[in-house]
Amino acid sequence: MNNNSPSNGQTVFADTDLYADLNHETPILIQYWHAILRHKIAIAIILAVCIAVGIISTLLMTPYYTSTATVEINREQDKVTNVEGVTASDSTSQNLEFYQTQYSLLESRSLAERVVRAQNLVAKDDFFEKFNVDPDNTGLLTENVKTQSAAQRDARFKLAADILQEHISISPIRGSSLVEISFQSPSAALSAQIANTWVEQFIASNLDRRFSSTADARKFLEAQLADLKQKLEDSERNLSAYADNKQIITLSSEQTPDGKTISQTTLASANLEALNAALAVAIADRIAAESEANGRAGNKNALTNAALNNLRQERAKVQAEYAKLMVQFEPEYPAAKALASQVAALDRSIATEEARSRTGTSSRYQEALDREQQLRAQVNSLKNEFSGERRDSIQYNIFQREVDTNRQLYDGLLQRYKEIGVAGVGTNNISVVDRAQPPAGPSSPHLMLNIALAILTGMGLAAAYVFIMEQIDQTVKDPSDLKFKLGIAPLGSIPDLDKEDILISLGDKKSVAWEAYLSIRTSLAFLTDHGVPRSFLLTSTRANEGKSTSTLALAAVLASTKKRILLIDGDMRNPSLHEMLNGKNTNGLSNYLAGEDNLDKLICHDSLYDFDTMFAGPIPPNAAELLSSTRMRELVAKLSETYDTVIIDAPPVLGLADIPLLADSVEGVIYTIEAGGVKLRGIQAALQRVRSSHAHIFGGIVTKVQAKHGGYGYAYEYSYGNKTPTVD
Repeated sequence: MNNNSPSNGQTVFADTDLYADLNHETPILIQYWHAILRHKIAIAIILAVCIAVGIISTLLMTPYYTSTATVEINREQDKVTNVEGVTASDSTSQNLEFYQTQYSLLESRSLAERVVRAQNLVAKDDFFEKFNVDPDNTGLLTENVKTQSAAQRDARFKLAADILQEHISISPIRGSSLVEISFQSPSAALSAQIANTWVEQFIASNLDRRFSSTADARKFLEAQLADLKQKLEDSERNLSAYADNKQIITLSSEQTPDGKTISQTTLASANLEALNAALAVAIADRIAAESEANGRAGNKNALTNAALNNLRQERAKVQAEYAKLMVQFEPEYPAAKALASQVAALDRSIATEEARSRTGTSSRYQEALDREQQLRAQVNSLKNEFSGERRDSIQYNIFQREVDTNRQLYDGLLQRYKEIGVAGVGTNNISVVDRAQPPAGPSSPHLMLNIALAILTGMGLAAAYVFIMEQIDQTVKDPSDLKFKLGIAPLGSIPDLDKEDILISLGDKKSVAWEAYLSIRTSLAFLTDHGVPRSFLLTSTRANEGKSTSTLALAAVLASTKKRILLIDGDMRNPSLHEMLNGKNTNGLSNYLAGEDNLDKLICHDSLYDFDTMFAGPIPPNAAELLSSTRMRELVAKLSETYDTVIIDAPPVLGLADIPLLADSVEGVIYTIEAGGVKLRGIQAALQRVRSSHAHIFGGIVTKVQAKHGGYGYAYEYSYGNKTPTVD
């Protein structure tokens, strides 16, 4: 009681916060671990999704292959006649300048353009397609190649050079004159081809810069090359014009090493092949839909219909409740009739959903049939178009051969033009060490690296999710929350057991429940200067938080120490103590507060737990009015002289005026909180109401704590002495 004092002076309360720090604060790492366990399913989903995204994105990425060629670049020595006492200057700075110049030439724009011309990349649509580039911004590369203007050809030329410069890599090998030239592309063969051509053109450009004695021959060949170039362009225009006139659109072509075109794939043939494949798929879909509609494949839709499954589950639940009522009542019982109506309504809903499912199967079959007929008509139309194209391709091939012939003549003359320049040059200071070979596997993307990054990302997202959810979850989960979230001392926690299991466990001093309440009893011994408080009450925010069970269990544990304990059922609105002790609630607290003074008539002894009890007595019309008198305070004071400890099972706080009146009669209050139950706002409001009555709050007990979240080691077997199974 707040103003009661022991015989030797006023009650002095112990530092419960200090006790909590020493014994009941869950280590921070264990709190983190419990938070992870509470959200382990969400964490697993986040990690799985991130890994799946990493794998899928890696698989969807275009693989790139890197091929490397190695060349040796030697600096030419000046031919200086050695005279005694005179040496040629060959400083380190000059070597550095020379090699830096060579590296810059290897990365130069002019060299990239030479490679474009050497490989004729402007006319190779597959080159641009490999890099997902549309040089004409029209979405149909082949068609635009055949109708390109000079400006478009220049644009394609510049774009091809840009692509080469973007994907070429020059890496000097330190301490040597070797240089690695690497090219990266979506094609292993193309990477090797470009890398080798890059080396070849670098050597050729180096020789070109050294031409000095073949000017006349070079000029003659230049005129011939210009004439052949014009003829080649004219033949290409004729070919393009004829293709445009006859609507022959070539998607790809194959050429022999000498430049002759041997096969071509047109748009009509490609479309016909694609539509044939789509028609085969549509036929298979129609057959599957037809089988399902006829019932031969089974109505899978009904089995996977989430709404139908939910209706059936709901009907089973309502039917179970109806059957439970039929055990005690007749079918005409109002609640039973209401449940029967729900069952009938659910049956109608199930029938409606099943009919809708069957209708959906028929609709899918009709859609599959319509698609098959549409594709079949398109295939027949394309067959006629393809037949006409084959007739037109005769003249097209004549134009194509003319283009190939002019290109061969042009390339041959161009090659001769280069050879004339080489004839008078002499030795070359650049040599090929290793030619580039098509790589066996892609250099990027790296699957394992992406998976590792996905795991790290998933862990970060999971940590953020757990942090946010823990901030949103405004409930008490274990005793460590009492101090940090509510500002009261944690006295202990009780595992999540049924009331009956706890009462049975009180007879076994090796049980988990007994150990839990014994730990709370130890905490009570440190609350005041005289040990366990002479009088205290247990209350909670709302009903069904384990308050009454904990009150009885604490009384039993205290009584086991040979102390005289009196347990009072102070909840006169909803008494429960007499039910747990199998007693009769004919006389009790309400009788005393109403004027009865014979305590021997109101108090009875419980032989099972060896403590005295005072039941609530007959339920009064206004409990708060009885408690507002001084008799409650006088009763506790009188009983404290006879008993070592008086414990009151008080009603919940919210919505009632009883707690402020009862709290004024005892030394302090122990607050019972259900783990994961009432929100913090409700608990704080209830505690504020208790504090407003100037009551001393000893601390709190957290009940119904899950073993994996408790932080106090309930998930064990009591192994000291005889082994007794406990809560897992």
